[in-house]
Amino acid sequence: MGMFYRTIRMVDNGIKPVYVFDGKPPELKSGELTKRSERRAEAEKQLQEAQEAGEAENIEKFTKRLVKVTKQHNDECKKLLTLMGIPYVEAPCEAEASCAALVKAGKVYAAATEDMDGLTFGTPILMRHLTASEAKKLPVQEFHFKKVLQDMGLTEEQFVDLCILLGSDYCETIRGIGPKRAIELIRQHKSIEEIIQNVDTKKYPIPEDWLYKEARDLFLHPDVVQADSLELNWIEPDEEGLVKFMCGEKQFSEDRIRNGAKKLTKSRQGSTQGRLDDFFKVTGSITSAKRKESEPKGPAKKKAKAGTAGGKFKKGR
Repeated sequence: MGMFYRTIRMVDNGIKPVYVFDGKPPELKSGELTKRSERRAEAEKQLQEAQEAGEAENIEKFTKRLVKVTKQHNDECKKLLTLMGIPYVEAPCEAEASCAALVKAGKVYAAATEDMDGLTFGTPILMRHLTASEAKKLPVQEFHFKKVLQDMGLTEEQFVDLCILLGSDYCETIRGIGPKRAIELIRQHKSIEEIIQNVDTKKYPIPEDWLYKEARDLFLHPDVVQADSLELNWIEPDEEGLVKFMCGEKQFSEDRIRNGAKKLTKSRQGSTQGRLDDFFKVTGSITSAKRKESEPKGPAKKKAKAGTAGGKFKKGR
């Protein structure tokens, strides 16, 4: 139901979404998947203890940690999207990598994901919180990859190496190197190879059999959908099919489903796609230069506040 309403909310505001589903995880991800399994096992143990102690708050917390998306969940989401007339893509491997490929090919405007790996896969534009519920009131964040590289003074390869140092699903990190030290080392030595040759390995022990080269290759040359030849079609929703599936099988309210289907149909009859700033509250951009500016004081501060009281974003900008 959440997917149904959030999709309608986007379509109702002139946004044409495309969903991308994960394919087979890469071999390098096996270590991360093992860790996740261990965390699930620990959560199951803690849930049992909380249930025995009657701790309602902990029961809810650990139950949430055990939620897992299954193949059945994915298949039902794909069926729902088909009935709604919304296109979806099945990625051969990581979904974020194929999202990046779709943006690069000009098939979509941006990749909307909570996983910042989208930038590491080189998506030109990444958006976060696009599908967050209205109740959370989270402003949508938009990242432009070229601007990120420009502000950080890095090449794409150096940015990937930085992300590997900061931690990814595909290999270990160097103990003792945090965000500040990582970017200092990348700016100074330009690559992980040079860092390895120049750092004090007693202070920063290099992991044995470190697979950073394989991780780098996966980010720079991922297995992705053939975006150039892909056709994305938004079609009329199947209202009766939606009612049969969502009401007959899933026991949701028929009135709500029919109202949603009518919104989808009405939105398809609109003339142009809406602007994202018409849909979301725009809070302005933050760059490295912006952060360095000193805050005005006294009368100048009051004047600045008065000038921005109406908002930071103007129509047509």
